[in-house]
Amino acid sequence: MTSPDWIADITMEELEQNPYPFYERLRKEAPLAYVPALGCYVASTKEMCKRIAGADDGDFEGIIAPAGRRTFGDPAVLDANGEQHDELRAMVDPGLQPSQVDRYVDGLARPIARRYLEQFENDGHADLVAQFCEPVSVRSLGDLMGLQSVSSDKLREWFRKLNVSFTNAGVDADGNFANPDGFIPGDEAKAEIREILDPLLDKWTVEPDDSALSHWLHDGMPEGQVRDRETIYPNVFVYLLGAMQEPGHAMASTIAGLLTRPDQLERVIDDPSLIRRAITEAVRWTSPIWSATARRSTKDLTIDGVELPAGSVVMMSYGSANHDESDYDDPSRYDLDRTPIPNLAFGAGKHACAGTYFATEVVRIGLEELFEAIPNLESNTDSETDYWGWGFRSPLEVPVEWEV
Repeated sequence: MTSPDWIADITMEELEQNPYPFYERLRKEAPLAYVPALGCYVASTKEMCKRIAGADDGDFEGIIAPAGRRTFGDPAVLDANGEQHDELRAMVDPGLQPSQVDRYVDGLARPIARRYLEQFENDGHADLVAQFCEPVSVRSLGDLMGLQSVSSDKLREWFRKLNVSFTNAGVDADGNFANPDGFIPGDEAKAEIREILDPLLDKWTVEPDDSALSHWLHDGMPEGQVRDRETIYPNVFVYLLGAMQEPGHAMASTIAGLLTRPDQLERVIDDPSLIRRAITEAVRWTSPIWSATARRSTKDLTIDGVELPAGSVVMMSYGSANHDESDYDDPSRYDLDRTPIPNLAFGAGKHACAGTYFATEVVRIGLEELFEAIPNLESNTDSETDYWGWGFRSPLEVPVEWEV
């Protein structure tokens, strides 16, 4: 089975601005299809994403799409398999287990949220993306990693530059990157990250502490040895892109979704126990990780009539899966009262996001503090919220106002 001709007409610009119409048609007509603009196959339905993500390692292996590999380098946890994948997950996972997160997250994130709220709560207006959601997100993870000396603005700059490179996935007719200059921002960020982190890693090598990066250096290593920096840095880049922005963008989408349903926003403000449910619906409605993970076929395969030669890259579009009409009625509508059905906002299979629990808890704490401090929050614009992104997706702004 060949892909329908209309798939060849999609452009990267259209995907970044509004991927939903294209993926809706994919779900109906070609749940697994080759997309020339991306240079890979795309799984667009929930069932197909779960099937590829959970397929046996003998059929598929984890891989980052070429733009991701160019951005992160090797070995990145998203691009590793077998024993190497297990070793990298053993490096990054322990501090993100729910039992560990519960131990520290309130003391970490709540003071940060309060500190940022104090800067604008008496103003009567704010853009919550720039002034609250993103800063709380990057500061929480930055402090956990041991990057207290790096400003929140710098951390936000890094993830934006890395995002430009990661989503620079367009290819030409020969399969080469269509815009090689699109990797320049990411390269600039990585050089600056290394310049700032190298002295910190030097310090943690001889004076280990409880920061995440200190643990990455030492945990699981023989006495007197530390983990090689060329193993650490690709995964630092993964964290500084995905993990830095996911909580903030999930928080922003939760607020944006609730603002479309003022009655539901009022209920959540009155009953904070509903915040977790509000977050779950938000990350289904606008998935922070929209299309960021892939697998590669290890042999010739045929799936539902689609022939996949060995070495074919299949990208799982989790943002599309979370709008699958077979599971969700009126999926483009934010609805706190939607029947709870598990979504794929943080991926599936062994390469699912390691920081799911941490991210959700940071969002919960941030929203608790926001709604307690400003219970009369409302949108200050009649226009629809603008979103951007195809690999990662989020509101560009969430302008709000309130009576002081």
